[in-house]
Amino acid sequence: MLEIKDLYVNYGAVEAIKGISFYVKPGEIVTLIGANGAGKTTTLHTISGLVKAKSGSITYNGTDLLKTEPSKMVSLGIAHVPEGRHVFPEMTVEENLEMGAYSKKDKAAIQESMADVFEKFPRLKERRRQLAGTLSGGEQQMLAVGRALMSRPGIILMDEPSMGLSPILVKEVFSIIEEIHAAGITVLLNEQNAKMALSIADRAYVLETGTISISGNAKDLLEDERVKKAYLGQ
Repeated sequence: MLEIKDLYVNYGAVEAIKGISFYVKPGEIVTLIGANGAGKTTTLHTISGLVKAKSGSITYNGTDLLKTEPSKMVSLGIAHVPEGRHVFPEMTVEENLEMGAYSKKDKAAIQESMADVFEKFPRLKERRRQLAGTLSGGEQQMLAVGRALMSRPGIILMDEPSMGLSPILVKEVFSIIEEIHAAGITVLLNEQNAKMALSIADRAYVLETGTISISGNAKDLLEDERVKKAYLGQ
């Protein structure tokens, strides 16, 4: 479904990504874990076309993403929930959701997608006329996810969805990720909360300073002494 091969990304003279290769199969939750500055966000931004690669390849269902305009990613079935949520604060909840379906022309299908999002996130339905900037952090995260779901993606890229949230809301966000997955959407998840990420993922890759240092079955990595020591506080 998604395959990254020998990917290099530079910021000026700085090598941010140093030849990483990994893949995501249909129906999986795959997580990238690692410390701040490891290259997780850069990897997602490069997949989405927001950052240009120096070399390597990224393919999604046979399409070369490095030769695809960022504006075309949604129509290919790729949705991105960015780090920090980035909702449109001066627009209502409903308007934010409509922005997620900007590539869709069928109004009935858009309304159906919105009904699905409101069923998944009842709080968003209650606040549909409220400005997004007045929502709590957790509600904004729900809105960012809901906006991504409006395009009915095949894969959703999620960047640090639990950042800045209380422990109760973190659990809620991870439950939402599992729901999305159960609905048939593939998930590539960047997450600093390694324990939570590994507990719901199928497979995982550990990024360290732009390289993949460890990879494998997520449940195995939960028991890996190197991962425990570096990322699980044990």
